[in-house]
Amino acid sequence: MADKIKIALALLLFAAGIAGFYLLSGQALVLRVLAVAGGVIVGGVLFCRTTEPGGRCVQLWREAWAELKKVVWPTRKETTQMTIQVFVFVVVMALFLFIVDKALEWLIYGLFLEMPT
Repeated sequence: MADKIKIALALLLFAAGIAGFYLLSGQALVLRVLAVAGGVIVGGVLFCRTTEPGGRCVQLWREAWAELKKVVWPTRKETTQMTIQVFVFVVVMALFLFIVDKALEWLIYGLFLEMPT
């Protein structure tokens, strides 16, 4: 029950930040953006630090970041080579499909649908 109250309070803070943007319409844009940022940050901290679902969310992000660090990213040379291979494949496939299309067009319209005069 306490988590539900904290989540509701975090959502209210988030909504208050957004409402502050519109309520401060006569003020400078910087102040309005700070109202939104403040509501989002305070609501997010309340959610992530004090609720069990927020703690699970933070843990998920930490694990995802750790997995991202394990990824072996391709080098620039490997990326360029793969891009060229994909481009060549696409061009060859486009030519193949063009030839098949024209052959079928010739076959259907030229031979089968030719009207005797």
